[in-house]
Amino acid sequence: MKNLISQCRNVAARLPLSRALMIAMLLGPIAGALLAYGAVAAQEPNVVTIDNFTFGPKELTVPVGTTVKWVNHDDIPHTVANKDKLFRSAALDTDDSYSYTFASAGTFDYFCGLHPYMVGKIIVK
Repeated sequence: MKNLISQCRNVAARLPLSRALMIAMLLGPIAGALLAYGAVAAQEPNVVTIDNFTFGPKELTVPVGTTVKWVNHDDIPHTVANKDKLFRSAALDTDDSYSYTFASAGTFDYFCGLHPYMVGKIIVK
């Protein structure tokens, strides 16, 4: 991705200023989109985000021994609680996180103890 942007800059540097400006205006949004895509693709694996009163992804499949991390991006506190009481976080303020390592296979349903309609599932194989 950075290589593509560098190549575009090299081409633009060899053109007259007016043409280089026109190319920059056309490629600017494309380069921004590519950089944003790279940032999304580089996110940590096995992370569940809490945002807008939802868990995302709502369902996550991981191998045994995986540590899953929940990160709260909402402006209000949330918790992560397994319905079978295997794990439960304290209240997570904005940008706080909670991690749990799944040592055995199974399906683990969880919810927010403060907002029980918020639900998610970890499938461990």
